[in-house]
Amino acid sequence: MSEYSYVAPCLMGVEGLVADELRAQDLQNVRSENGRVFFTGDESAMARANLWSRCAERILLHLGSFPARTFEELFQGVKNLPLEEWIGKSDAFPVTGSSLNSQLHSVPDCQKIIKKAAVERLKQTYRVSWFEESGYVHPIRFLLMKDVCTLMLDTSGVPLHKRGYRQTSVTAPIKETLAASLAALSRVRSDGTLIDPFCGSGTILIEGAMMALQVAPGLRRRFAAEHWRQTHEEVWKQERERAASMMRRDASFQAYGFDVDPAAVELTRQNAEKAGISSRIHTAVRDIRDFKQETEYGCVITNPPYGERLLDRQEAQRLYKIMGQVFLPRRGWSYAVISPDEQFETLFGRRADKRRKLYNGMIKCQDYLFYRTENKR
Repeated sequence: MSEYSYVAPCLMGVEGLVADELRAQDLQNVRSENGRVFFTGDESAMARANLWSRCAERILLHLGSFPARTFEELFQGVKNLPLEEWIGKSDAFPVTGSSLNSQLHSVPDCQKIIKKAAVERLKQTYRVSWFEESGYVHPIRFLLMKDVCTLMLDTSGVPLHKRGYRQTSVTAPIKETLAASLAALSRVRSDGTLIDPFCGSGTILIEGAMMALQVAPGLRRRFAAEHWRQTHEEVWKQERERAASMMRRDASFQAYGFDVDPAAVELTRQNAEKAGISSRIHTAVRDIRDFKQETEYGCVITNPPYGERLLDRQEAQRLYKIMGQVFLPRRGWSYAVISPDEQFETLFGRRADKRRKLYNGMIKCQDYLFYRTENKR
């Protein structure tokens, strides 16, 4: 099989986690930059990365990079790439992308130029004047950064955070990739316990459970590249069978989700069932003031409610104070709270043992980690 270069874009702050999970799947030449991780491999690597990436947003096939300070340079750079190696005569090839610190800053204009160049290249190859684009989708993605254009094909299609288990959710749910990142930072164990006292739609619990049980997050969904004429059905089948064989069905892991909203608790139960791990996740309606550890050791990971309005912030700060009172230092237990509030540690009553800057959507947050048994005030 041929070897290709790939790019895995991700949330800022989790590049190291994405690199670790790619290396854990024996993928090669892994290196990270701001907001993306690079690696190389054949078609099996493409399938494996899509199936196993918990924290990455997509897996992109790198087609080429070139200087693009003008629209003419952009047009010629795209036209010189061998797009016909991947895009067939009847395939669809929509164009999306972004521009950062570049002279060509208008994304819509860049999209039009790249589409036009791709059409001209494929016209010469297939000797047709019109592309109906009725076949399989080959999404073209571009990144213009410091006047260099990188052109890629999106092998994932639907973003990787859409695992397929969360059909409905509560207001402002945490993204699956961020929930998986929180679970990785808290080092969820296959023999441990995970508690989320503000479980919402259950995303943190489900991602933590899948990590502990070694369930590949992409096992229950499909990917764009599976349908491409250059890929082989047998490769994807083998990688799925490999992923299924790695599940830890004998692990003792258990998770507990609580919320004051009965609808959220029911939603967590439904989503856990769709994810195929409902036997590991236990739910109940419970107030944070009634928090207690369920086992000898484990971890708490939670995304408590917060908002833009004053009353929302006041309620969030009240909850932070209560958490500081009930999340008591205890050997074998750790606590992780993600929050955008810069006063969190003061309100909680202790300084975090570790902090990690993460983005929840466009909101800059901190993942506050507490794991020492002594108090630090």
